[in-house]
This record gives sequence, C-alpha cells and structure tokens, in this order.
Amino acid sequence: MDKNHEMWNKLGMDVEKHDMLCEVLPGAFGDVFLSQENRPKGMDYWNMVVGDIHGIRPAELIEHQKNGGKVVGTFCIHVPDEVPIAAGAIVTGLCSGSQFWVPGGEKKLPTATCPLIKASLGARFDRTCPFFRIADLFVGETTCDGKKKAWEILAEDAPMFIMDIPQMKRDEDFEKWEAEIKRYIKRIEELTGNKVTEEGLRKAIHIVNNKRKALKRLNEFRKNDLVPISGKDVLIITQVAFYDDPERTTQMINKLCDELEERVKNKVSVYKPGAKRILLTGTPLSIPNWKMHHIIESLGAAVVCEEMCTGIRYSYKLVEEDDGADMDTMVHNLAQRYLGSINCACFTPNHARIDDIVRLAKEYKADGVIDLNLKFCNLYDTEGYFVEKELNKLGIPVMGIETDYTDEDAEQLKTRIGAFIEMLD
Repeated sequence: MDKNHEMWNKLGMDVEKHDMLCEVLPGAFGDVFLSQENRPKGMDYWNMVVGDIHGIRPAELIEHQKNGGKVVGTFCIHVPDEVPIAAGAIVTGLCSGSQFWVPGGEKKLPTATCPLIKASLGARFDRTCPFFRIADLFVGETTCDGKKKAWEILAEDAPMFIMDIPQMKRDEDFEKWEAEIKRYIKRIEELTGNKVTEEGLRKAIHIVNNKRKALKRLNEFRKNDLVPISGKDVLIITQVAFYDDPERTTQMINKLCDELEERVKNKVSVYKPGAKRILLTGTPLSIPNWKMHHIIESLGAAVVCEEMCTGIRYSYKLVEEDDGADMDTMVHNLAQRYLGSINCACFTPNHARIDDIVRLAKEYKADGVIDLNLKFCNLYDTEGYFVEKELNKLGIPVMGIETDYTDEDAEQLKTRIGAFIEMLD
C-alpha cells in the first residue's frame, strides 16, 4: 500500500471508489492540458500539483493538524481567507467540479439542484475527497437558496459555520457584513484557541493581497495581442490557488510571470494568428471542471478572461492595507472588499456585474462573450437576460450556454460554439 492509500484509509475514505476517480483524472488532465503545444515551462509546477492532487496538499494539511493546527474548508470567495490565516489555521477551497461526486449529492438533494452543490455534498457523503475528510470546520454562505438548504443537510454530517451574505449593498448591508466577519473571527478563535490579533490580521491581509497581485499580474498578460499562455492554464492556476499554500502559490505564479514577460518580448503566443478572443462569464468552474475552456480552445479560439469567481473576480481589488489600522478598521476594509468588490449574481440590483462584463470585454479586446450557466442555477440563468440585453445593445456578440458536468452535450456544444466563433469573423 502506498503512502497516499494509507493516508486515505486513515481518513476513513472509500478508497476503492476513490481509486475510480484517480484512474480517470490523469487521463483527463493529459488530454486537456498536456496535449497543448508550446506551453510555458513554468506550468510544470501545476502539472505536479494536479498529478498528485489528493496526495501532496492533503498530507500538508494533516501534518499541520498533527502539530496542533486547524484546517478550515470554504466554498465561496465571499468568505475572507484572512481570518483563519490570522488565527494560525490553514484555509482550503473545497472541490466541487466533477460529475463523479454528483450522484452522491443526489442521494440527499433534489435532482433539480445545480451540479456544483450536488458535487459539494457528494464529495463529503461518499467519502471520496480527502479535503472533505480533513477540514475541521466547513464555512458555508447564503449566496443562493440551494446552498442555504444544502448546508443544513451537510451540517448533519460535518461541523458547519454559515455566513449570512446581504443581498444588497446599502450602508446597512455593509454594517451587517462587518458584524458577520466579527462573528466569523469569534468562531475561528474558538476553533483554533488562538486570538486574531491586529498584527496577525494585518499579516494575513498582506499574504492574501500578494496572492491577488500575482494573479492580477498573470491575467494582465492575456490583454496582449500575442497571448503567451492559454486560458486553460490560467484556469488551472486559479483553481489550484484556492487550496494551495498562498505564499508558495504567489511565488510560483510570479516565477511563471517572469517567463511570460520573456515570451511577450520574444512575441511568443500559444494561439494561432487571428484566433478569436472569448470572454467567459457566468457560474464558477470548480476544479476539475475544464470542459468549456477545452471546447472553446480546441476550436481554435482563445479564452482571454473569465468574469467568474474562478477568474478575475477572485483577485479583483485588494483589501486596503494600513499598518496603523486597528481591528475595527481592518474588519471594515475586509467588508468593503468581500462585499463591495464581488459582484455575484446573488445581489439585487446587480448593475455592477453588467458593467464589469462590458469593461472586461473592452480591456481584454474580446471578440465575443459566452455566458455560461450550470443547469438549475437560477441566479445566473435569470441574470443572463440582463447580460445579453446590455451586450446586444452595445453590439458585443454574446451567446448563452447551459450545461452540466457530464460530457453528454459535448458534441452539441462544439457545434454551437463553433458556429458562434465563425460568426465572429
């Protein structure tokens, strides 16, 4: 028995069932990523991480626990990473992007629930993801009705903490969100036994801001006429950034960016001349959901930006840093960033998200926009009406797509997306 299997057994995982996922994932990763030509050398790090995705990082988390530390699992970019880090905990995003976990979620959730939510619960209940076995606390949020009720079911099997996100952005809503962050701080202090000090929170803000800066630097390269890295590769980097060590991630992204700077100087592009530039918007693409990027880029187009939680929204804007700030000021700054700067479809009204899409389409010189919706995600599906209305008014080509995690619609999507790309000529 190898070390990973021994670790998974100790975590109480269904190792036999989990092995089925391990058999499929390397091939899928190879087909989508390793088949690309002219990839940056710096992508070797992410190849390694994904190649042992349920081994390397889980082992680090377990070692942290052995040394008395705690691990906090989160599902949403509204939840401030800085809080657990300030208390000496490790925060990790939780996987929810595979059809493999959906049937497990359907055992307790209605079929007409979005696959992201079903996969989240399925990974826990089927005992087939180590991150869902390791976390000492699961932090949910009220971004949609499906999640709110799913967290109640998950709470029967796992320790849960729920953050109640305001659905508007008035002054009183920011005050409420500050109170929620303070409540979260108190819960994390209870979990870890450590006080969240001003010094600790200030350092955590700096750590996470540095990761955002690195991701922003990475995305800037995609504005070039000659794009030195594929949309697929930026997607996998962003997905891994949710759970990898933040300081290591920052270092490796910046190292890659140094290489990309040389590529830009040497006019190296991973796309053929004239490739149509696509802005992808809509529901998040949790790891290992690479379906849309693979289809779009296999058709010869370039995904140059994602207006998504697993895209530009994750690194957009920093938390204000002030060496002299007291705790209340830092909590205020966190609230401004984690409520004010994230334009999720859960908000009403949500003109700011439409403005973001239009701005990004111009900044990244997109030839067209694909608005993606996971099946049964009522929020993004309904808001798609406003997205398409505004883009049509401005003469920006847009196409709405609804899909799930299966490959059953892959050929149909190829036909539709291919026709859309041809229309951009």
